[in-house]
Amino acid sequence: MPFTKKNWRLALTRWWCKSLLNCFNIKVITHGTLPDTNISNTMFVANHISWVDIHSINSIIPLRFIAKIEVESWPVFGYLVSKSGTLFINRNIRKDAARIIEMTTASLADGDNVCFFPEGTTTDGTHILPFKSSIVQAAINTNAKIYPVAIFYPLPDKKANIEMAYAGETTMAESMLQILNLKQPIVELHFLAQIDCEGLTRQAATKIAFEAIHAKLALPLGPSHPNSLA
Repeated sequence: MPFTKKNWRLALTRWWCKSLLNCFNIKVITHGTLPDTNISNTMFVANHISWVDIHSINSIIPLRFIAKIEVESWPVFGYLVSKSGTLFINRNIRKDAARIIEMTTASLADGDNVCFFPEGTTTDGTHILPFKSSIVQAAINTNAKIYPVAIFYPLPDKKANIEMAYAGETTMAESMLQILNLKQPIVELHFLAQIDCEGLTRQAATKIAFEAIHAKLALPLGPSHPNSLA
């Protein structure tokens, strides 16, 4: 992966993520207007529920993710995610945000598409947390577009499938077993209207993205996470 050209690396990432989802019998259902294959200089933002989030989005449009440093230590997945160009942030160190903003700005300016989860942690899918705006500054710096994505794991009765969540004290092994025991779990990806950052502050752009995702999911608002960055 590190030695391949960018387009090949993205194609390999998409293929690998599709294959992984097939192994877990996870079905991806998309809604809204899907990103154009030639899209560039775009920041995708999404709510965060599971380790499946990254792979489901990458199976549709391969992106460069910004993930918490803990992801790097995940068995197998952490290694593969790191080799696909993921930027890791330590959310326990406030000053680390400045480093990630600088790197994300450079990545967007180079034409990359990046994605991050502004809640700063995962939920069980029954609520949504407030969005933090610090990393959105990279989109403001490069006048990038923001592409909100609302993620939901439904049960047949349309309630949240909390067995798909990787949250709380659940281990990676436990999460994998939970998912393997499900008949055919579904992940819904709602691609919402893009946001033009021109003339917006990072706070304003983040608010628009949050309101779009919150409105689509129609979930209650949960409390802020203490280790999230502003």
